Amino acid sequence: METRAALVFEMQGVFDVPAAQRLAMALAQADAGELVRIDLTQVREFHDYGVTVLAQALSAFGARIDVRGLGRHQRRLLRYFGVRAGDEESAAEAEAI
Repeated sequence: METRAALVFEMQGVFDVPAAQRLAMALAQADAGELVRIDLTQVREFHDYGVTVLAQALSAFGARIDVRGLGRHQRRLLRYFGVRAGDEESAAEAEAI
C-alpha cells in the first residue's frame, strides 16, 4: 500500500481576504484525494472575511483537510458555513456551542 505525504500549507501574520484567496488558489491546484494540512498556528490576527473565504475554499475542495491553529471563534464561523476542519475542537467545546 502506497502512502502519500500530506500537502502542508503554513500561514503566518494576518489571515485576511488576500491571504485566504492565495490559500484558496493553492487548494484549487491540489488533488482532490490528497490529504491537506493547513497550519494557522503562526497567524496572529484573523479577519472574519478571510475565514469566510477559507470556508468557501474548504467546501469546494471536498477532500480530507486538517486545519490547525484556529481559535474558537474561527471554528464557529466555519461551522456556520457547514465546514468542520481539523481535530482541535474538544467534545466539551462542541457541546457548549
